[in-house]
Amino acid sequence: MNNQPHSIKAFMIAAPKSASGKTTITLGLLTALRRKNIHVRAAKSGPDYIDPAFHAIATQNTSFNLDSWAMPFPLLDHLFNASTKSAELFIIESSMGFLDGIENEEGKRGCGADLAIRYNIPILLVLDITGQAQSAAAIAYGFANINPKFKILGVILNNVASTRHYQNTKAAFDRINIPILGSVPRNSKLHLPTRHLGLIQAEEHEDLDNHLDFLADFIEENIDLDKLLSYIPQLSIPSDNSVIALPPLGQRIAIARDLAFSFIYPHILDGWHRQGASIHFFSPLQDEAPSEKCDSCWLPGGYPELYAEKIANANQFLQGLQNFAQTKTVHGECGGYMVMGKSLIDKNGQAHRMSGLLSHSCSYAKPKIHLGYRIARLPNQNGDLTIYGHEFHYATLSDPGSDQPYALLSDGTDNYLGPEGGRRNKVTGCFFHSIALKS
Repeated sequence: MNNQPHSIKAFMIAAPKSASGKTTITLGLLTALRRKNIHVRAAKSGPDYIDPAFHAIATQNTSFNLDSWAMPFPLLDHLFNASTKSAELFIIESSMGFLDGIENEEGKRGCGADLAIRYNIPILLVLDITGQAQSAAAIAYGFANINPKFKILGVILNNVASTRHYQNTKAAFDRINIPILGSVPRNSKLHLPTRHLGLIQAEEHEDLDNHLDFLADFIEENIDLDKLLSYIPQLSIPSDNSVIALPPLGQRIAIARDLAFSFIYPHILDGWHRQGASIHFFSPLQDEAPSEKCDSCWLPGGYPELYAEKIANANQFLQGLQNFAQTKTVHGECGGYMVMGKSLIDKNGQAHRMSGLLSHSCSYAKPKIHLGYRIARLPNQNGDLTIYGHEFHYATLSDPGSDQPYALLSDGTDNYLGPEGGRRNKVTGCFFHSIALKS
């Protein structure tokens, strides 16, 4: 079914580098705009699980990922269309630095700049001016002029130390005719806590609503929202056809979901729903097993390394999963893959038994980052199946096991990395996170 053409105000929040304050400012703006009864939607550039969950709470609506490297253009267009339909304002939070992606063909680098060009989206640049003043204008000037397709709305100055600091910075921006649309002073209370994969998950914050209101109050004090809104142009959004990222595992899919298993993309769930699959969540941390009424099970990524002892003692979950896997499909990604092995070693070096559905073992005792886009080629009865996705974890294989590999893996520029994951009967697992089938 076609979605009809429509128009919407939209912009992207971007920065020259990570840790510039994009997420804090995005969440404050989303909450403040929603409090003004503006129907605002959000999305995240790139393969991020955590930020979209915060967006969803701030907007009270789903936030999709938009990934120009991993997603075929028809899927990207569909998700952009779905994100903007029925909303008044659409905000994309860029990942990392605005131009930062992999070396690839234009428009397929996985950076925020790809999206800005493809959809003609203006950019609100967040500049952390810690340790600088007038020099910040040179950075903004570079972004405004490096590519004629970029449209810089203006800048938000972050971590402003004083009135004098602001005035010195503003003088340089006046000379290059790039408007300052907000000035955010330093405040340690703005920051959300982090851990090894990024921010603490949204569902772990007992007082998140109050914190979002605090951010919104702070943004309203330091950014003229009416002025900002007056700068944002109306974009025309073309019609599109529904596109599915991945075929569903089955008709009734059991999905683990709690603090240990939370990393599954909204666009995948949305596609499965649209293909008629029903989703049935269960919590391993509450010692729940996948429903016997389901025909397949998905164990997403998350933080099982933080809950290894609790999972090891969840006998009903482990036994139920083992029984389920005897006749039905089970797949685990990253954290789910860890739990599908024989054991998981925690940060203290203590080994905990896992489900044993596959023969490998994992360890978090000596964390080592594994990060980047990945291409997975899977054996299939109709020929190899190619899935685009990414890898982001600190755990390693302490024992690779003896199972057949799940896939053959390459990096984002198609350099071969080797076999990945495990496959045994109806059970598969891997560290690799799936985003979309190759078009």
